[in-house]
Amino acid sequence: MRLSVLAVTVCYNWIMRVLGIDIGGTFTDFVLFDGSRLVIHKRLSSPHDPAESLLAGVAELGGAQAVIHGSTVATNALLERRGAPTALVTTRGFADVLAIGRGTRPSLYDLEVQIPPPLVPRKWRFEVDERLLPDGSVLRSLDDLSLQQLVELLSQAPVEAIAICLLHSYANPDHERRIVEALRAWRQDLFISASHRVLPVFREYERTSTTVINAYVGPLMGRYLTRLEQGLAALGIADLRIVGSDGGSMSVPTATELAARTALSGPAAGVVGARYVAGAAGYERLITFDMGGTSTDVALCPGTLPLTADVQIGGLPLALPAIDIHTVGAGGGSLARVDAGGALRVGPQSAGADPGPACYGKGEAATVTDANVILGRLPYDHFLGGRMLLDVERARAALFPLAYQLGCNVEEAALGVIRVANAAMERAIRTISVERGEDPRSCTLVAFGGAGPLHAAALAEDLAIPRVLVPRYPGVLSALGMIAADTSHDTVVMVLRPWHEIDPGELARLAARLAGEASAILEAEGFGTTRRRLQWSLELRYNGQGYELAVPVAETHSGSPSEQQFAEAALRFHQIHERRYGHAMTWRPIDLVALRCRSIGLATPPPLRPDALPTARTPQPIAVRPAILNTAGRRDVPIYERESLGSGVQITGPAIVVQLDTTTVVPPGWQLIVDDQLNLVLERV
Repeated sequence: MRLSVLAVTVCYNWIMRVLGIDIGGTFTDFVLFDGSRLVIHKRLSSPHDPAESLLAGVAELGGAQAVIHGSTVATNALLERRGAPTALVTTRGFADVLAIGRGTRPSLYDLEVQIPPPLVPRKWRFEVDERLLPDGSVLRSLDDLSLQQLVELLSQAPVEAIAICLLHSYANPDHERRIVEALRAWRQDLFISASHRVLPVFREYERTSTTVINAYVGPLMGRYLTRLEQGLAALGIADLRIVGSDGGSMSVPTATELAARTALSGPAAGVVGARYVAGAAGYERLITFDMGGTSTDVALCPGTLPLTADVQIGGLPLALPAIDIHTVGAGGGSLARVDAGGALRVGPQSAGADPGPACYGKGEAATVTDANVILGRLPYDHFLGGRMLLDVERARAALFPLAYQLGCNVEEAALGVIRVANAAMERAIRTISVERGEDPRSCTLVAFGGAGPLHAAALAEDLAIPRVLVPRYPGVLSALGMIAADTSHDTVVMVLRPWHEIDPGELARLAARLAGEASAILEAEGFGTTRRRLQWSLELRYNGQGYELAVPVAETHSGSPSEQQFAEAALRFHQIHERRYGHAMTWRPIDLVALRCRSIGLATPPPLRPDALPTARTPQPIAVRPAILNTAGRRDVPIYERESLGSGVQITGPAIVVQLDTTTVVPPGWQLIVDDQLNLVLERV
């Protein structure tokens, strides 16, 4: 079902037609830059086969020369536990690392907490008789007989993928390489995930879990990408890239081998797009607010992309670099209900794309979208640019049982649903800002996703955030972020030694080695020296601490940082520690855990300044409708069409702005200003 297409002329000239595609729980979003225009397109997603909606949308847009795609295959496989049957090969005595984990209690006072079982059952965890020491030296060699016995045992296990994670292989991968060679000689069709390729760092549980996750989702990702490449090839498209969890894109072979890197690709691209748009508008300190159909993703960007290696999906640690995003189960399709104690709950369950919210015409359960329709915040005849009419009466019927249980009218129940959803999203923003020592009052809230601009001003009001930025294309910003995404790779070397014992020359040699590896990767990707950046960081901790902090060192074109830059970074560690934890122990020795290099191939994103619409004119509303925007009750609110709002236009709330991919609410006491890039800037009057 084709829902909508919008084209905007842009003053620029590109050679290639580049298409960014983001598959969401409800809609699949497309942004095509054809050299002169940005073309925006949306289709209902096809949960049974995500590639179906994707390929149909590409055909409707007339194809492209390159496709950059964010995939949910790995995420869904982990959340739904439907990955490939996987075996684990590890050092003798370590087969139960996955089951033991860290011994943490996810819910401190829950006496009946259910811990999800490991992805690999005990019968498919195999041990080999070998042992390395922490420095990589061999304590017990891996002999040929052990390899032969391993192959015989694996031949009886009906698995598609094998994860290999030997103790201390980050310091010496020789034993893992021998196992890979033996398994390849035995069966060519196996998907093999070796920890020295996936995550060559210490901490056995996290490294084992990440390697197993990569093996678990690898065959599914491989089949999906093969099918997708074939479908795109039939449309004349040979260039396909996949966005990773760190916000950078990668080639199909890399995404196939390191499938776990794609687990958070869609949300990561949204943060990249938000930072790109906000940076072009002059805003650096951001809180990104992406409210879609099933969830809300928030991230704090203090001038840079916030990267972390501490991610969990479905209760499983995934220790690969990813943009630091906090997700809550509150979206436009989140289901509202009254629990056994009589309290109103919203989410995390969602109506999804099928049946969707009741107002879409198929569902019967009340959702956040239905509440917005009843309150008049989401005009029923302007959804998706008027191409899809919303059923107000069906939404009202869905909320009526909820109102009856709560003892109120339907409008009051709808307002309650919005408040509960907003409270969950407000807690998420506090988690990534206030709880980390960051002041949201110094940030700009960048609202996007299909439902973000509906709720952004109310959240900003509650959090005292002074400004809301609604990008030109908020509903498809993740797809736009994919076009803007750089190519990225992450290389790391473990050190695990006190800082004062490390000779500067030794550190320089390690950095030179990483610089050579990173430059070779970018060279193979086709990036010349002028389009390369190497971002260096040290992972430091106080002696005796269990966890480290990443301290930025420098950014270089191809070489490594100087000795002075490394020394200055070590001194900055105290400041970063104090900002994060409220104290610093300047007298305590520092340990260098790892040296990390993030290699970046710079993309050429499309320009954002469109041909300006007429400025300094008074826009005329297309309608005036009754709506409830706050506790003051229902009042007449003018509705404006965003395409009619030129640069420089100012509108004082209350007002509603409709467009193809979202609806923006301007509450009373707020003012909307259209900047020179046609972003909507909402500020308190």
